[in-house]
Amino acid sequence: MQREIGSGAVAIAIEGMTKDYGDVCAVDDLTLTVSEAEVFGLLGPNGSGKTTTINCLTGLLSPTKGSVKVGGFDVRTEGKKAREIMGVSPQETAICSYLTGRENVRLFGELYSVSRQVLSARVDGALEKVGLTEDAGRRVGKYSGGMKRRVSIAMALVTDPRVILLDEPTVGMDPQARREVWDFVLELRDKGRTVVLTTHYMEEAEELCDRVGIIDHGKLIALGTPAELKAKYGARDLEDVFIQLTGRRIREGA
Repeated sequence: MQREIGSGAVAIAIEGMTKDYGDVCAVDDLTLTVSEAEVFGLLGPNGSGKTTTINCLTGLLSPTKGSVKVGGFDVRTEGKKAREIMGVSPQETAICSYLTGRENVRLFGELYSVSRQVLSARVDGALEKVGLTEDAGRRVGKYSGGMKRRVSIAMALVTDPRVILLDEPTVGMDPQARREVWDFVLELRDKGRTVVLTTHYMEEAEELCDRVGIIDHGKLIALGTPAELKAKYGARDLEDVFIQLTGRRIREGA
């Protein structure tokens, strides 16, 4: 049975967004809405525009044209307010290797002015969610790639954001760690949070996402629930859908 998505309220609204890099169009006239309490998957081959879209949502990049709103705030003109309700785990982990896992997460909370009264509990909770409680006292420089990804996700959670953006969140993780991430993503949705994730793992998208959008060469070429897309294209899974639409395997170059 298809799950009813969110409350009907719009968490993210992208209207006619285009991002050019000189003569290269990375995102081409993208229009998309994501509801509150929805897990939305943005799928596509490398270079399709996924990360550029995430960076425009965070305000790290400015669209060449079009509008982007998060929580009703225009990211271009009300960027500070938009960022206050967002948590972001970028594709390239932005962590300090000489600090411990706990110190990284705490520092991020302090930068976002999380009050001292709740910060320690938030840090503990975020580390527990990503399965890093036992290793939190080790320097991040000694962590594996998958553990660094989990620190990045914990940093995104410590501010208790309404909208969470996860760019390739489980790359490099072992199966147990991936499952822990899956569980807390679904928990976030059940608590009314909105999650947007990019992934090259189609089973991850089918397990987590209420809807997915497939983009290629910067254009949105398919949108719907996993079940709707599989039925529409007569496919056994999302990877079959992807291959039909793009002619390229989702894991090429990953």
